[in-house]
Amino acid sequence: MTSTSTPQEELEGVGTRIRELLLRGDATGAGEAAGAMHASDLADLLEELDEELRIPLLSAVPVELASGALAEMEEGEDRGDLLSALTPAMRAEFLHELADDDAADLIGDLEPPEQQRILDALPAEEADDLIDLLKYDEDSAGGLMTTELVALNATLTAGEAIEEVRIQGREIEDFYTVFVVDSEKRLLGTLRLDDLVIADPGSLVGELVEAPIATVLPDVDQEEVGRLISRYNLVAIPVVTEDDVLLGRITFDDVIDVIEAEQTEDILRLAGLNDEDDLRHSWQQAVRARLPWLSLNLMTAALAASVILVYEDVIDQVITLAFLAPIIAAMGGSSGTQSLAITIRRITVEGSGRTRGHVMREILIGLVNGAVLGIGIAVLALLVDGDPRLGLVVLLAMWGNQIVAGFAGAFVPATLDRMGIDPSIASSVFVHTLTDLCGFFLLLGLASRLLL
Repeated sequence: MTSTSTPQEELEGVGTRIRELLLRGDATGAGEAAGAMHASDLADLLEELDEELRIPLLSAVPVELASGALAEMEEGEDRGDLLSALTPAMRAEFLHELADDDAADLIGDLEPPEQQRILDALPAEEADDLIDLLKYDEDSAGGLMTTELVALNATLTAGEAIEEVRIQGREIEDFYTVFVVDSEKRLLGTLRLDDLVIADPGSLVGELVEAPIATVLPDVDQEEVGRLISRYNLVAIPVVTEDDVLLGRITFDDVIDVIEAEQTEDILRLAGLNDEDDLRHSWQQAVRARLPWLSLNLMTAALAASVILVYEDVIDQVITLAFLAPIIAAMGGSSGTQSLAITIRRITVEGSGRTRGHVMREILIGLVNGAVLGIGIAVLALLVDGDPRLGLVVLLAMWGNQIVAGFAGAFVPATLDRMGIDPSIASSVFVHTLTDLCGFFLLLGLASRLLL
């Protein structure tokens, strides 16, 4: 049988060959080997290469591929420094090849003096477009949008509009939607290309336009942009001023990157980590990033554990409680984390203020789960200790803590969100502390009343 390699193995083989050629000083050969690669794959290879090998490879591959790879690199991989290291002529070529939003993202990685040097070397029109984009926050709709779009005046006929689309489309890399504006560039709606093609040539564009499903202001957060595009299955969403003047568009491919970045950020924050840089930190940097959160958790865990000291005499008399207390606390923490994850996802996907009724739902789930788990741990307590009263105590403690877990897992992130605080940052600390405290208090408090 002949063995076949997977596309990933083939890609790794090409990467190894390119690295070997670069180490031998054969940048031309490396460029030829990389010429057939996709920009995203070349970006991954550039991230893995030593810094001194990156510029020779970028200089050896076609400008269109090299600029695309530079734009696809992760933001933390010194893309701006690579751009700065190129000759002025190559920098201008790279930025000219890129869509203006990608070019603005690259320049945005640089310090202001270096930004100005690069902008000064560009044609005035291109530089002005990039300056307009750079004034927006990178995490906003304005920071995501591109000003490259096809816009038609509503007074054109369908025949005239098709000719205008041909003219404008030559300067635009990809477009899927035609925007329709009035004489003052206010957005009236969108026009599908297939509707335009099959329309009677004499029909007015204003008669074919469809009202926009959604628009965003330039200062809207990128997470809200992603939610709207996902919710309405949009290919592109227009960015407008408060007076509905069309500024640009955000396409679905840009939003895919946003959704991935936001989800990664939420996952890391939920785990008590600062940001995605932790994935690339050295062990010393990782310690500095994680230790503050672990220290905070140490204090909250100590607070919860102090309940045991309050009921030390109860545990001395019913030693089985020392075995059961961690189980009840741990189950509460697990249920709270489940509720927390669902609530944060609901906030992320559906937006703020969409958790009405969700708290009661999670309390109901805790009520049912608590009853089932409470019966289970009551049976365990009977097998270990044989006292039916202890079985009743642990049943009630488990039941109550599951209800608390469902409530806290939904209420805490929803409340933080209403206060304008990112719920993924601090929710887990509050929820786990609350379930541990309530678990210990319920178990030991009930034991002190019913067993002694």
